[in-house]
Amino acid sequence: MTEHAPDRMPGRTAARATTGQDDTATPEERTGTDGATGSAAPARSPDDRPEGRPGPDAAELEDRWLRAVADLDNLRKRYARELGREREAERELVASAFLPVLDTIDRALEYADADPESIVDGIRTLREQALAVLAGLGYRREDETGVPFDPSRHEVVGVVEPNGGGAAAGSVAEVVRPGYGGPGRQLRPASVTVAQSSEG
Repeated sequence: MTEHAPDRMPGRTAARATTGQDDTATPEERTGTDGATGSAAPARSPDDRPEGRPGPDAAELEDRWLRAVADLDNLRKRYARELGREREAERELVASAFLPVLDTIDRALEYADADPESIVDGIRTLREQALAVLAGLGYRREDETGVPFDPSRHEVVGVVEPNGGGAAAGSVAEVVRPGYGGPGRQLRPASVTVAQSSEG
């Protein structure tokens, strides 16, 4: 009868047989983990960022900077061209609006020798046309009296006593020089005298 030699380390031998691993390997080598968390440690290159993506190098950053500078310069040139066109269009608009005024002056001068009264009529027409041009551009005439004094529309050049049938205290008594414009778009404030309170 043949005797089998007893297994000296039955547990270790069984583990070797089932896993196929060398018992001389370290736990990290056997499991492929970092030993601290038990999870597989990813391979990282020296240039990788914490997110795992390599950052831009100096050449790429310089290229981005040059592109941004070129785009900004192109934008500046395009804005300058557009601004010039807008200014030219505004000048053309104003000049065209005043052409009827010049036509009226020409007609008044043509009839000046035959009828001197036509000069006066021409001046009246010119005034109405000029006022219409300014109003069309957003600057209507401001020459009302008796309205409350408004520092955004009026410029005080004098203070007067209220008269019997005139302006009330704190209102415009007389317009010395008319203003042109409107709320938030004042071309020139009206120079006025203001009626003060008789108690002051």
